[in-house]
Parts: sequence; structure tokens; C-alpha cells
Amino acid sequence: MSLKARIAALIEAQGPMSVAQFMTIALLDPKDGYYPNRQAIGAGGDFTTAPEISQMFGEMVGLWLVQAWADQGSPKNPRLVELGPGRGTLMADILRTAAVAPDFLADLDVVMIEASPAMQAVQADKLRGLGADLSWQAQFDDHLGDRPLFLVANEFFDALPVRQYVKTERGWCERMVTTKDGELTFALAPVPVPKPAVPHGLEAAPDGGVYESSPAATALAEHVARIIAAKGGAALILDYGYGEAAGFSETLQAVSGHRFAEALYDPGQDDISAHVDFAALAAAGKRGGAAVFGPATQGLFLANIGITERAEQLMKANPDSARDLLSATERLIGNDQMGLLFKALAFAPPSISDMAGFAG
Repeated sequence: MSLKARIAALIEAQGPMSVAQFMTIALLDPKDGYYPNRQAIGAGGDFTTAPEISQMFGEMVGLWLVQAWADQGSPKNPRLVELGPGRGTLMADILRTAAVAPDFLADLDVVMIEASPAMQAVQADKLRGLGADLSWQAQFDDHLGDRPLFLVANEFFDALPVRQYVKTERGWCERMVTTKDGELTFALAPVPVPKPAVPHGLEAAPDGGVYESSPAATALAEHVARIIAAKGGAALILDYGYGEAAGFSETLQAVSGHRFAEALYDPGQDDISAHVDFAALAAAGKRGGAAVFGPATQGLFLANIGITERAEQLMKANPDSARDLLSATERLIGNDQMGLLFKALAFAPPSISDMAGFAG
């Protein structure tokens, strides 16, 4: 039985499910879910992430982490955590670049948060020989809160489940997934949600306007912020999404073979994600007691750290690759590429007043 048929059977048995529950099953079901069973990233997958575009992305992140560590007095026994490490490309570039600070690497504990055993094997192969003390966990938990935490999440939060609410004449009703003529389809819950479920400030939404929230994302961000506020460290979140102006349109999307697809059409076979609400993550970081920087656009963040200068350096050393390097740089920071849609957000201890990449 396909995952789609299993979801339909579950709905027939228990009634309509939330969009968040649908996303969780479609992405994480151990037997047929998308992430445990597919090679999602790269030309042969369904999408390409920034670390796969150019080594410069990982180099900039690595330099940012080393700077954040140095700015806090080079704390001993730091732990470096990556959420959703993909094929291990970003961590490989981070560790290679962090070699500029041998003391940072000397007693660094690296933890990869990866639920898929198949992807763990890919990451282990990619990171072999880089000299780091590596371990894997299926999820982020309290065991990672005992020392300074340096955390990176690139295109991770967009895959966390979202709930959707639609403005109607009778109030905000949650969008659900149900069945019709044997197919999965969307429908609205008949009873509006209580007002506290939808934040203030949305009264101006037109009928049909959509509000999205991700309790899983904000809870995780607050958890990370609490550890950093108590133990030191820094977190860097990079993803596509919006800052203050969320608007009232839905952002749920599916991608298959680098093309957009219908979110309900083939669960388990297509990547499903939603734009990240960076304002909500920033608020969660503040609730956790951390100093919050950003969100800034990815283009501005990478430019402030020095990606343009790094590109020029690489072009001088590799003139035959100049065109490819220019193209990669433009893809990462160009306003009509990833530079504007993608954002950067950082957490630090409350004593930190300035962070690289977020000035200007």
C-alpha cells in the first residue's frame, strides 16, 4: 500500500488531519516517508541547496562560527551541531575552513542531527578524514545543552510542519487534509479556532487570507536560544522565508525533480516545505533569553562576511573557473536568485551586542 493510500485510510478511520500532521507523515514516515528514503539534494534529487552551489557558502559560515567563538573568549569544549546536514557538504566546508583556528577544532564535538540512516552513511563518508569527533542523533534534545553550543541550520526549518488557518466569515478555520473520491484534498474545519490560536494583528486579513504557524519551529528555536543564553555559543539559521511582512497567502509547496508539484499528489515522493516565518523565530529566540540578530537577507549577510572578496581571490587563483565562480556568487547573493528570498538569523548570549554579517 502506498503512503498516499495509507494516509487516506487513516483519514477514513480518524477523520481529517491537520496540514502539520500530513507534512510529518509525508516527510518522516519510516517506511515510505520522503527524507528516510530519498536522496533529495543535488542534480539527481529534487532540489539544490546553497552548500552544493559553491564551497564559498560553507567557507563563509565556517568563518562566521570561528568569529562568534573568538568573540566570546574562545570557550573550551565547544559543541558544533548541524540540523539537517544533507550530504555533509556544508559541514565539510565548515571544518576545512575552521582549520584557521586550530584551538577551535582541537576539542570540538560535532553532532549531526539526522534521522535517516542512509543519509548518516553519506555524511560519514563525506566527512571522513577531516579530524573531527563526529556523532549522530535523530533529533535535537536536552543532552546537547551541557556546553557552549554553536549551531547551524541551513534549509532545515522550512521542512518543519506548519498549521494553516483561513479567514472566513465565521472566523479563522484550520485547513485540514481529507479525502474526496479516493483522492487527498484540502477542506476547512467547520468550527473556527479560538482567538488565542491566531495572534493579534491579523484582523485586517481579507476573507480567504491564510495564516501559517509552525509550533515545532518556534519551540525548537526557543530551546536552542535557552541553551545559548545559559552556556554560550551561537546559532545561525539560513532558509527561505519572510521577515515582518508575512502577508496572508499560503506558502506550502512541493518540489519533485527541481520542479514544483502538487503538495497532496504524491506524499513520500515529493519534498514538501513552507516559507519560514523569521519574525516568529526571532521572537522565540528572545523568549529563550538570547540576543537576536536579523533577520537579514542572505545576500547582505554573505556580502558582509566577505563572499565577494573570496570569489575574487578564487578567480585569481583559478582563472579558468572565473565564469562559474561569478555565476555561483550571483546565485547565492543576487536579489533575483537566493539573495533576497533567503534570510539569515542568529542567536547569541545576551552579553553579545554585535555579530559579524548583521551590520549595515
